[in-house]
Amino acid sequence: MAGFLVWFWNERFWLPHNVTWADLKNTEESTFPQAEDLYVACPLAFFIFIIRLVFERFIARPCALGLKIQANGPRKAQTNAILEKVFTAITMHPDEKRLEGLSKQLDWDVRTIQRWFRQRRNQEKPSTLTRFCESMWRFTFYLYIFTYGVRYLKKTSWLWNTRECWYNYPYQALTVDLHYYYILELSFYLSLLFSQFTDIRRKDCLLMFMHHVATVSLIMLSYVNNMARVGTLVLCLHDASDVLLEAAKMANYAKYQRLCNVLFIMFALVFISSRLGLYPVWILNTTLFESWDIVGPYPSWWVFNGLLVLLQGLHIFWSYLIVKIACKAISKGKVGKWNPLHVSKDDRSDIESSSDEEEVAPSAHKHHTNGTNGSHGTNGFLSSACHDEH
Repeated sequence: MAGFLVWFWNERFWLPHNVTWADLKNTEESTFPQAEDLYVACPLAFFIFIIRLVFERFIARPCALGLKIQANGPRKAQTNAILEKVFTAITMHPDEKRLEGLSKQLDWDVRTIQRWFRQRRNQEKPSTLTRFCESMWRFTFYLYIFTYGVRYLKKTSWLWNTRECWYNYPYQALTVDLHYYYILELSFYLSLLFSQFTDIRRKDCLLMFMHHVATVSLIMLSYVNNMARVGTLVLCLHDASDVLLEAAKMANYAKYQRLCNVLFIMFALVFISSRLGLYPVWILNTTLFESWDIVGPYPSWWVFNGLLVLLQGLHIFWSYLIVKIACKAISKGKVGKWNPLHVSKDDRSDIESSSDEEEVAPSAHKHHTNGTNGSHGTNGFLSSACHDEH
């Protein structure tokens, strides 16, 4: 273990040339980021998760009920021991051969069995009230942390001149405000990383897991080697669009469609302009080029920038999905009735199909299989509208 720690904390990996850990020890005159500071993030992440449970139960839920959001979920499937055993022990998506075998065994037609499995899968999905509570929690945190970040950064020199992130690096003192900002963000993303396995499961959950891992890694790496100044810019930039996305989701759940449309358009504009515009021009420019000129590259510098480029790749993918949904609405001439969070079957991620859709007659079902919105259309969210899109 001692040998592993020596290898892991190799100064030539973490720090620029001719800089040692001893140079960054805290003194009476200066305080620098220390790796052990990050230990507090784990219990704080658990505490944030507890706060979330209390918030959703005693604040978000009453708000949802006040907006007349119903607590009931999708329609329950008819009780059947044989199908339930197949569903829980074998597969939730039976193939044609298994469907035919079940049809003979139960003396049901194949279509009825398919409908039962659809209803049973949807039965596992959370209600609209649960979704609203989750979004309200995220909205509240993002609004708070974004407001805090803006108020903090407007007093700093590196917000206005990004080269200040690298002058006298890494001998840049750690302030109380910066420490609080970093630890709180890290704790929140740690709580998201673990709660993703218990939260609403979406189609792009693997991408979001990668996103959370990259974000947590970036926060920890930039804190340990004292790239915290540019790290605060990255955090604040990412929080900006998340506030609008969660607000749009809440408006959608509450059936305030015009407000949802406006908020989603604002989200799309902020997301695309910040993550395809400001992020590469402002953030990647300073981490890749300005830091190269002032400090020069070293091993952890390459890892840090590699993770930032990975985030940019995710930004491009999610921006593509946002534009795809908008173009689809415009091409079909449904902009006036457009619900950007109520999207086609190919782009949804929350619910496979609505319980109403499952009960319609075969001809009506066939009419809606193109995935377009209708009275029995699919009900799901754009993949890019997963938690937080950091």
